[in-house]
Amino acid sequence: MTFSRIALTGMIALALAGCSQRGEIDPTGGIVAVRSACPTAAIPAQTGDITLFDPAGSTDARAIDVVADITNLRSTCSDGEQLYTEATFTVNARRSDASGARQVTLPYYSAVVRGGNAVVAKRVGQVVLDFPAGQYRASATAKAGSYVNKAAATLPGPIQAMITQKRKAGDADAAIDPFAQPDVKAALQRTSFELLVGFNLTQNQLRYNATR
Repeated sequence: MTFSRIALTGMIALALAGCSQRGEIDPTGGIVAVRSACPTAAIPAQTGDITLFDPAGSTDARAIDVVADITNLRSTCSDGEQLYTEATFTVNARRSDASGARQVTLPYYSAVVRGGNAVVAKRVGQVVLDFPAGQYRASATAKAGSYVNKAAATLPGPIQAMITQKRKAGDADAAIDPFAQPDVKAALQRTSFELLVGFNLTQNQLRYNATR
C-alpha cells in the first residue's frame, strides 16, 4: 500500500549530556527526557479483532463464521527530512467450517492521531486470508505507514529549555515538575503522535466488540 506524505508535528528527542539514563535526574540538576519524533504504533481498544457471522445480521454464538485478530505489531522509523514510520503486523484467523478452500478479505485502517484524539490522516487497506480445504486457521501479514515532517517535529526552544534547565536544591523552582507546567504539557500534546492500526469495523461490529 502506498501512503501519502503528510506533514505533521511530532516529538523531538531530548537528552542531557553525560551517562544519565532515561527518566533519571541528572547529577548537575536537569531532568533527562528522551522522546522519539516518530509516531508510536499501537492497536486501539475494540479494533484489534473482528467477528464475521453467517447470516451476517446475527450475533448469535452459533452463527460465528470467521474470527480474526491483529498481532505482532512492530514499527520501524527512517530518519530524514520526512520521518517515515512503517508498521507491520500479522492477522490470524479461524473459521468454523473447513469443508472447502476459501478466501476471506478483511479491511483494516491506519490512522495518524495527534494529541491522543485528533485524526489527521487515515488510510484503509485490505488483508487477504487463504484457507486451504480442511484447514480451520489461516494467517497473513500486512503493513501500514506514515510520514512526519521532521522540521515540524521539533519542540520549541523555550520548551526544551524549561524541561532541561538545571535545578539545584534550594532554588525556587527545584520542586516544580517541568512536565506539569501548562506550557510544557500543551507542547508535548501537540507534538505527540501515534500510528494506530486496527480492523475497519462497521458500527455493528464495533458495538459487538464493545458489548460481548
